[in-house]
Amino acid sequence: MNTASLSEYVKSMRKEHGLTQVELSEKSGVGLRFVRELEQGKETLRLDKVNQVLNLFGVKVGVVPMDKTTNQ
Repeated sequence: MNTASLSEYVKSMRKEHGLTQVELSEKSGVGLRFVRELEQGKETLRLDKVNQVLNLFGVKVGVVPMDKTTNQ
């Protein structure tokens, strides 16, 4: 998942759950500025904080081994 699709996912899930950015920041325990930067696709964000937000939606970002035969 790239930063654009991650930011789109977070924004989509936030809206699907009827949350404002303020409510998402409060429920996930991260700052409002962080939520805004995440939804805007900032490329340099702390992974632990990204996972704090994603945890509300039952997912997390992690390492996925690449298939060496297809380079994907």
